[in-house]
Amino acid sequence: MIALEDIRRAAESIKKTAIVTPLIFSPALSRMFGGNIYLKLENLQTTGSFKIRGATHKLATCRDQIGPEGVVAASAGNHAQGVALAAREAGLPATIVMPEWVSISKQEATRSYGGEVVIYGQSVAESLAKAEALSAEGKTFIHPFDDADIITGQATAGLEIFNQLPDPDLIVVPVGGGGLIAGIASVASAMRPDTQITGVQSSACPSAYESVFRGQITPVEGRSSIADGISVKQVGQLTFDIIQKCVEELTLVEEEEIAAAILLLLERKKILAEGAGAAPLAGVLNGSVKVPRQGKTVLVISGGNVDSPLLGRIIRQGLIKNGRVMRLRVRMADIPGSLAKLLALVARLKANVLHIYHDRSVRDVPIYVTHVELELETRGPAHVKEIEEALSDAGYEFQPH
Repeated sequence: MIALEDIRRAAESIKKTAIVTPLIFSPALSRMFGGNIYLKLENLQTTGSFKIRGATHKLATCRDQIGPEGVVAASAGNHAQGVALAAREAGLPATIVMPEWVSISKQEATRSYGGEVVIYGQSVAESLAKAEALSAEGKTFIHPFDDADIITGQATAGLEIFNQLPDPDLIVVPVGGGGLIAGIASVASAMRPDTQITGVQSSACPSAYESVFRGQITPVEGRSSIADGISVKQVGQLTFDIIQKCVEELTLVEEEEIAAAILLLLERKKILAEGAGAAPLAGVLNGSVKVPRQGKTVLVISGGNVDSPLLGRIIRQGLIKNGRVMRLRVRMADIPGSLAKLLALVARLKANVLHIYHDRSVRDVPIYVTHVELELETRGPAHVKEIEEALSDAGYEFQPH
């Protein structure tokens, strides 16, 4: 466990680089799920995630031991940006090893903070091995989570929570390698032991969950996840020890639940969260995190660095799943006025046409019959049902797709 005095010193060491992020009360989420729900907005942090805290504190503690070759780190995104900026602020060169599949936007963000990007490996584990090899050339290796100084820096987010809300009953934290939850749990143990700490991890890569369940560090294979920030195949030894002692519960969330949480935060709170940052809300959505009805719950939105193309897909799929977008194929006679008649019916039903495709070349369809594919914006499932019933009543053959 990290000592509270060390965490307070860390808060001083990082204050010129990291900001104190807001803790906001959410009336909408509180009404939806009961209790009083607050959001700790680390997505508004410098570099867009909490990772700058640990990186800045690590460099502050070991600056005198770092040689002219600077530092090296491995990351798929947030740790990379945190180390790159912290190194630049400390006047040090930084080499960041990133896996081959990392997005161009995250590569460019890391370069914009002064990091030299090396692309290597099919996984973060392979990138970490490359970074450790580069450390033999005189560079100082900065581990993303299994380091006491890194954990102490991340713990400053927990210190801020208790300064902003002295009596939370539950704090829900995303879990990858475990640095953030280990830090926050350390603060809670010292400042308010009655506060429950719950971790949420993606079922696509449940390394911490499996390790706690088995009582020992257990590597997992992992699958691709939209919560790539917490897709860590093996939890750290330091973080695991703290999680075992100080974290009451770990839960798992599915990909579609994370996507739904991203969309909910965006629509209801105008908050852009990456997959890892939305994981705590996903745990509330699927019921695995029990919000105390009369208590105060803090959801830690750990970051907001989501790629624009991925965000577009998440929004689109989320709208379809929630019945806000309806897609259907309608079969009708290919005669003048047929399409206008169909669209007039859609207009009377107050649905908005997003896309339309008129296809006369469908296999095994009579020559005087055509297919029209429609994508409609609707008010929700009840409106979708109303549209389907109206099409049936009007004699249209159709199928959702």
